[in-house]
Amino acid sequence: MTLRPILIHPDPRLKKVCDPVPEITDAVRALAADMLETMYDAPGVGLAAPQIGVMSRILVMDCVKDPEAPPRPMVLVNPEVTWASEARNIHEEGCLSIPDQYAEVERPAEVRVRWLDLDGAWQEETFDGLWATCVQHEIDHLNGRLFIDYLKPLKRQMITRKMEKLKRERARA
Repeated sequence: MTLRPILIHPDPRLKKVCDPVPEITDAVRALAADMLETMYDAPGVGLAAPQIGVMSRILVMDCVKDPEAPPRPMVLVNPEVTWASEARNIHEEGCLSIPDQYAEVERPAEVRVRWLDLDGAWQEETFDGLWATCVQHEIDHLNGRLFIDYLKPLKRQMITRKMEKLKRERARA
């Protein structure tokens, strides 16, 4: 397993729609392992492949917050939302590609998602709470969308300017 560098917004790769994964291979399994290690190290609750510069429809997540509970690492390949509740939920979101910036985003409170697991079998689950927010946030990444795209233009521009400054500072260091 390898820690992968996480792209920082603005990066054109974060705005591209990712390609479906044609089949589950050892390379896909290795990528998933790297993504989980990178997500846990960051630390975060979700990570999508384009955030590490891989333009494939793969995401990882683990929204278990209780330190006493066992972790639940999930790898979703080619995920798709098959149902979304009419009920809405507002959650403060952040993003590993937009460090230290948070904003409230409204999304469906529950979603059913279908995906391929690492054995190539189709899975389906209904998510709510933080899990629902996280899976929608990560699927957005696979579609070239960031959580700041839900914000008003002024707030989005302010965050983008902060990220441009952060990237300049990191380049100098």
